[in-house]
Amino acid sequence: MEHIFSNATEILLLAFLAITFLQSGIDKVLDWKGNLGWLTGHFSKTVFKGSVPLLLTIVLLMEMASGVLSAVGIFQFIVEGESSIGFYGALFAALTLLILLLGQRIAKDYVGAQTIVVYLIPTVFLVYLMQ
Repeated sequence: MEHIFSNATEILLLAFLAITFLQSGIDKVLDWKGNLGWLTGHFSKTVFKGSVPLLLTIVLLMEMASGVLSAVGIFQFIVEGESSIGFYGALFAALTLLILLLGQRIAKDYVGAQTIVVYLIPTVFLVYLMQ
């Protein structure tokens, strides 16, 4: 129980990442066609227009890896009081968000890019805390 209280900030932020990325990844798996259709239109006037299925697969894998590493990191914090796995989850989540941010900027979806920054700020803070 001591590890939970002494690492509460990190555990809460890892839970935030686990929920965010696992839900997003599961949604992509369950509604692949819907996501693919929307993203194909979203990127139809960009350099990514012919690569949407491949890029969606890459994003899906990155999101799932970020979510799973973050979730495992929570348990490592609880058991060991530290979490190298959680650090990699946070780092991978930050890279995933940067890739998503790049996509939104290229699509000229500036409101979507702003939304991603809202997720990026606590993620980078978590990376800083866990270094």
